[in-house]
Amino acid sequence: MTEMMKYRFRIRTRGGMAVDNLSVQARSREEAEARIRQIYQHCEILEFSEIAAAGRGEGADLESMISLISRQDEQR
Repeated sequence: MTEMMKYRFRIRTRGGMAVDNLSVQARSREEAEARIRQIYQHCEILEFSEIAAAGRGEGADLESMISLISRQDEQR
C-alpha cells in the first residue's frame, strides 16, 4: 500500500487569476496534478511543493492548543 502524501500548488486559472496554497493529498505528484487539473481545467501550475506530513502522535493535542491560546492571550 502506497502512503499518501500532501502536495501544495500555486496555479494560474485559465481566466488569469492566481490561486495560492491549494493542498491535495495523493500517492504521487502526477496524481496530485491530475486532481488539480480536474478541478481547475486548463490551469497553469506555477509552483509545486511537497508538504511534510505529520506522523501519528505528532499532531497537536487539545492541551497543547489550549496552552498556545493562553500564551497568546497573555502577550496581548
